[in-house]
Amino acid sequence: MLLSLASKHSFYTKNHTAKTMKKIILGAKSFIFSLSMMALFTFCGSPQNQEKMAEQTQDTYYSMEDFGKVKKFDTHVHFRSQFDTLFIKQAAKDNFGMLTVSVYSSPTRTPEDQENFSLKMVRDYPDIVSYATTFSLDGFNEEDWESKTLAYLEKSIAHGAIAVKVWKNIGMELKNESGELVTINDKKFEAILKLLKEKDITLLGHLGEPKNTWLPLEEMTVQGDKDYFSENPKYHMYNFPDFPSYEDQVGARDEMLANNPDLRFVGAHLGSLEYDVNELAKRLDQFPNMAVDMAERISHLQYQAITNWQGVHDFFIKYQDRLIYGTDLRTGASDIQAKGLTEADEIAAHAHEVWLRHWQFFTADDEMNVPKVDGTFKGLKLPKAVVDKIYRYNAEKWYPGLLR
Repeated sequence: MLLSLASKHSFYTKNHTAKTMKKIILGAKSFIFSLSMMALFTFCGSPQNQEKMAEQTQDTYYSMEDFGKVKKFDTHVHFRSQFDTLFIKQAAKDNFGMLTVSVYSSPTRTPEDQENFSLKMVRDYPDIVSYATTFSLDGFNEEDWESKTLAYLEKSIAHGAIAVKVWKNIGMELKNESGELVTINDKKFEAILKLLKEKDITLLGHLGEPKNTWLPLEEMTVQGDKDYFSENPKYHMYNFPDFPSYEDQVGARDEMLANNPDLRFVGAHLGSLEYDVNELAKRLDQFPNMAVDMAERISHLQYQAITNWQGVHDFFIKYQDRLIYGTDLRTGASDIQAKGLTEADEIAAHAHEVWLRHWQFFTADDEMNVPKVDGTFKGLKLPKAVVDKIYRYNAEKWYPGLLR
């Protein structure tokens, strides 16, 4: 009996102690939670701290008022005459550095002439202008073409060229001795690509054309393409069914990249994959050495944003290290000609308008309408960190030596 009572007393004591300890622990947790909540409400409750929290939210994004304050690059412009300096002066006001790009498009506009003018701009505006050179295709089928071209590029790089541009005439106009069109994966370009790799120079490639050019004018998706190909019918491939297809053009570029994985390459104009961010994403996944600029193709992104805003937005977030801002500004551009702009202040104002409209697309979430797109879309409202990469840090990464 005594043993039984002792046993019950022991059980009661242990059980009572456990319950007591549990109450103490729960009480302590409750006390700590109360203190935490009091501290949180005290922090959030003061006007000063509410302002700090609001500032942190605002600091995530840029506003339209930030446009002129942020350092930026336009990495794809064409300066060919003294008149083009008005772009540079407007760029200085809008806080842009610029990469002027030479293009071999005809024997009358030689690479030497373009380079000499670019070098003058670099001397006159050393804090704003850098330049990309190109090379002539004259005499391509002659034995000494390769040695002459390599010597010219060596000289251009020594003068300060930070990139070399190849144009769509490779693949669409240039022919070999047999009369066949030559594409960028031709063996005659191998020595040039090797030189660029050795010199750590970026290849800027406008290879192929927008997919729209294989469509009738009335079926093209953006007004800029309708204007350009109506003015330049020799590049409207819909009228030339015997020429290489769109897939042939892009495929030749892809083969060149696959064969040169250590070549730093920037695909001009969204890499001629402007029509679908998903197709462009496939190439960026496949070729880590490839980035793209957006010159004269932002309207294609805006067109896609009408029906696939989330897809375009997410593309920018995922590939934020591979996208570079550019416009293709030049006094001979279709939009400038269509508006009949001739005065310096008119063209400078147009450049400012284009830059500002693009900034709105990337930084705001307003409903937008633009001249080259038929429809309404919403701005992407990208975070500051992404905007900074697009406008500045990617340019500095993919174009080493870019002045700023």
